[in-house]
Amino acid sequence: MALDGKIPTDGGQGLGQNPFGALNAAGLPAVGKVDGVTDRRAAVAAKPASPPARNRGRVDILRETGNRGGKTVTVVTGFTGIGLPEKEQLAKKMRAACGCGGTVKEGRIEIQGDQRETVARILTEAGFRPVFAGG
Repeated sequence: MALDGKIPTDGGQGLGQNPFGALNAAGLPAVGKVDGVTDRRAAVAAKPASPPARNRGRVDILRETGNRGGKTVTVVTGFTGIGLPEKEQLAKKMRAACGCGGTVKEGRIEIQGDQRETVARILTEAGFRPVFAGG
């Protein structure tokens, strides 16, 4: 440290050894060359995007207006095998995608407004098989 209480910013002494010196490229994707320039995008594009979505079961998407003062609510029911934390995560994604409010009540996800198409898309991406039930 300098005598005047300031910390030097000149980089100081060398590390003595390179902490990354022992690493090797084993197990990394191949690097492609395009016009003599290294292109990692070619190696990344060769990988499959993601495994196919698994079937997590059927869920029903309902549109309800009863006992809600005439307001429309999209309700998702029929979840099997998932707990409350995952339902809350799904509800959060749905609220963000729809730009509206929603909650999880009694094991059902309720989203404000008629948002059935958007909710069905999110559920399909999560591996569920959404079915429009009711009217």
